Amino acid sequence: MNDIGKEAFDKAGRVVVKVGSNVLTRDNGLNLKVVGSISRQISRLVEDGREVIFVSSGAMASGLKKLGLQKRPDQVPQRQAVAAVGQAGLIMEYEKAFARYQKKVAQILLTSEDLTNRMRYLNVRNAISTLLSWGVIPIINENDTVMVEEIKFGDNDHLSAMIALLLDADLLINLTDIDGVFDKDPRVHEDARLLPSISVINREIESVAGKIPGTLGTGGMLSKIKAAKKVTTAGVPMVIANGKTDNILLDLFQGRGEGTFFVPRKKRLASRKCWIGFTLKPKGTVLIDDGALAAILQRGKSLLPSGIVRVEGNFSVGSPVALKKEDTDVLAVGLVNYSSSDIEKIKGLKTSQIKSRLGNKPYDEVIHRDNLTITDECEIYPD
Repeated sequence: MNDIGKEAFDKAGRVVVKVGSNVLTRDNGLNLKVVGSISRQISRLVEDGREVIFVSSGAMASGLKKLGLQKRPDQVPQRQAVAAVGQAGLIMEYEKAFARYQKKVAQILLTSEDLTNRMRYLNVRNAISTLLSWGVIPIINENDTVMVEEIKFGDNDHLSAMIALLLDADLLINLTDIDGVFDKDPRVHEDARLLPSISVINREIESVAGKIPGTLGTGGMLSKIKAAKKVTTAGVPMVIANGKTDNILLDLFQGRGEGTFFVPRKKRLASRKCWIGFTLKPKGTVLIDDGALAAILQRGKSLLPSGIVRVEGNFSVGSPVALKKEDTDVLAVGLVNYSSSDIEKIKGLKTSQIKSRLGNKPYDEVIHRDNLTITDECEIYPD
């Protein structure tokens, strides 16, 4: 591990650990040996004075085993029922495993609605913070029992990134079934090379990751890369490592563990900026020109109507909206001061022309810079 990675581990007081299905399961059931090992290592980290938030997959595999099913059901209600059965077994095994080290655990099941609603977001943050202050280890999973597409996180890679930002974590550790990010799939190519450190997540990295799928879980390597992009953009480092390796967590904190370290941006984003940029789901898209792009990314300016080229989607005042150019990925997310219909009317205009077009002018800015979070600038203006 490089010096930046070692420093990140040395300074990490609050850590999110995510463990995937491929690590926790065996023959469609829980791998109790791994459950015990991970619980022991997390307990040791807590005894060393660190706060650990644990994001764990495995409910589906646990449920399949308990119900005697050979594969995940195809229908959503059946998958929800299997997850409900499995979640009970999963938390029971963790409770027993952590009790061996005199540690208490708490179960927290979330949907994306719990984090996109600002009041519920703060309630979740306060509840988890209280548990940590009591020395209780929060074990978090997606609430698959009530999951529908509209309220689904997507996978626990995404959930763990959101939890890291929610709790102002110092480090996110994502444990999977391979040693980190490789330049090609190591399960297929013997000459695959581990990338020990990644400082910029560009399209090349995403392309390589997209060719390394997951097996039991929903998130392959690409979902882990996207999670890393979220947290590192917000200033939080992340590591991908092999959760099946003996003592991997302890070794990482002692500078011996193997994995891929994602270097964070130097400036840490404020909690509210993280919420806007990486938790809220955009309700539409505003396409901007080169002048607006440069003003936002290079000079930290607000979005004015003069820089807007096109509006996509229907949204109201206060909605989260994605910003992009015609040929780019989403570059930023912000809360709009105008509805989509009003932005359509004032796009391309100077601020002095807004009142004559709309009849009033509540704001000069379509999105104020305080309500705007840059989510991806590395492709255009790398550090």
